Amino acid sequence: MVNIRYLIGLSALLLLANSNALYAAVDINNGKNMFNQECAECHSVKEGKNKKGPSLWNILGRKSASINDFNYSDNMRSSQIIWTSDQLSAYMEHPKVLVPAGKMKYDGLDNPKDRADLIEFLSSLH
Repeated sequence: MVNIRYLIGLSALLLLANSNALYAAVDINNGKNMFNQECAECHSVKEGKNKKGPSLWNILGRKSASINDFNYSDNMRSSQIIWTSDQLSAYMEHPKVLVPAGKMKYDGLDNPKDRADLIEFLSSLH
């Protein structure tokens, strides 16, 4: 007969190991590199500094099209998106699907690890 305490303890250790592995898997330095490679031409991470695209300073939790001095597309203004990690990931992967006819001229970032790292970097900016 299997000891139930043993199974519960083993399950807890496995859950902890998996959550630590996921946490350790996020690489903020890679996220910064991804920003520089994929986003920096059009976006700034400085508060109040817009380029071709709006500043991404403090983007997590922000409502789409909420920077007053940036000229967003009509579709972005009407999207009512709140930039959560999930919404950012979906937009980074397929921007033209989430906001059809938006102004962003980017085809998307396919790699989920790179998206997660980039979001981790962006979430550190506040």
